Amino acid sequence: MRRIKLDRIDRRILHDLQEDGRITNVDLARRAGISAPPCLRRVRALEEAGFINGYHASLNPHLLGYEVTVQALVGLNSQAKADLVAFEDLVNEWDEVRECYMLAGEADFLLKIVAHNWDQYQRFVDDKLTAAPNVSHVKSMMVLQTAKHKPGVPIDVQAADE
Repeated sequence: MRRIKLDRIDRRILHDLQEDGRITNVDLARRAGISAPPCLRRVRALEEAGFINGYHASLNPHLLGYEVTVQALVGLNSQAKADLVAFEDLVNEWDEVRECYMLAGEADFLLKIVAHNWDQYQRFVDDKLTAAPNVSHVKSMMVLQTAKHKPGVPIDVQAADE
């Protein structure tokens, strides 16, 4: 992975791609104030340097039948490195879990779980989550409404070049 120093143009490219991953290279170049070939080279360099992890479509879960989203705090009996890794490996096998964060504090992990309905979520908890080795407790918090969903990070496109 090649290390690159971000300038104003790179930050504009990252900002615009984060806002619209389907933007054409021509439009991206125009917004960045450069021509298309160097813009494409910069995008590839940003990808190779790891600034861009990938591209995806943001789907509407309700239209796909996922009516329930739950944030679950999970506590483990052991926080030994091998046990934490084993839990992460298990979570990666569960499609219902869309996000997983290791935490410091009261719980060990925060999971974002989607289900078609509350019964399906409860079956997931009973059959998989609480049945998993080393899980000591699960605290479920059902999401009632999403007030803001803005993936990514804030990018200051006006910052001075470093």
